[in-house]
Amino acid sequence: MPFLTITFPAIDPVAISIGPLAIRWYALAYISGIVLGWIYARALVRNEKLWGGPAPIAPVQLDDFILWVTLGIILGGRTGYVLFYNLPFFIEHPAAVLKLWEGGMSFHGGFLGCVAAVMLFALKNKISILSLGDITTAVAPIGIFLGRLANFIKGELWGREADASVPWRMVFPDDPSHLFRHPSQLYEAALEGVLLFAILAVMVRMGALKRPGLILGSFIAIYALARITSEFFREPDPQLGFLWGGLTMGMLLSVPMIIVGAILIVMAWRREAPEPIQKSIQGRP
Repeated sequence: MPFLTITFPAIDPVAISIGPLAIRWYALAYISGIVLGWIYARALVRNEKLWGGPAPIAPVQLDDFILWVTLGIILGGRTGYVLFYNLPFFIEHPAAVLKLWEGGMSFHGGFLGCVAAVMLFALKNKISILSLGDITTAVAPIGIFLGRLANFIKGELWGREADASVPWRMVFPDDPSHLFRHPSQLYEAALEGVLLFAILAVMVRMGALKRPGLILGSFIAIYALARITSEFFREPDPQLGFLWGGLTMGMLLSVPMIIVGAILIVMAWRREAPEPIQKSIQGRP
């Protein structure tokens, strides 16, 4: 093996096995992302300083929302993959749609599922759709980061071929071509997970939650830019390949996100932030 190459870490995709029950890292990534996101979201809701007063959603409502957003992620992610990435196959094999354990989830579909969950839950409980969207997207990079790590462990969604100038290039065991490739899953984990979370966390600390829709719009736009960047290193899905002008499906689906995100940012910025609530103490004359 060439000197400038890292051996792919052979990690068993099954994290825990108890008799016939096998829990995979992929499932643990989803579960951990939802639980850690819920903990962080509760911390944001309880911190009145971040909102300039009481948060527009109560912690108990946030607890109920977890089920809604979980269903949105799963149903939307699977539906998006079926429609955007492999529709001809699923038309011929409709039963395969239910085989989630075999993989096949689309972030863009999962995001649309989350949007639907946010809107329906907010309308049902008469709370701000934008503020609930802000909370949801502020914590979303946690799940994205863990999901990309799970993609890496599973050895799927690998990158394009890399030359010897990339010292961390590696050969993925399930790659039939056995080429030296970019570990693009780790690039996505860094950009869409760590970097995006850090940017949004700083914005939250600077008072962005006081402008409903600002975190939501920033998440949408920054994620789309990060995804487009990582797509330059990620191998397109074999059933799709490269599309118009060398673009990929991930790039095309991200372009509308940039536009929507920019619109939400401008609308939030033009909206006046609420004045902080101050308690006045009147002394006796």
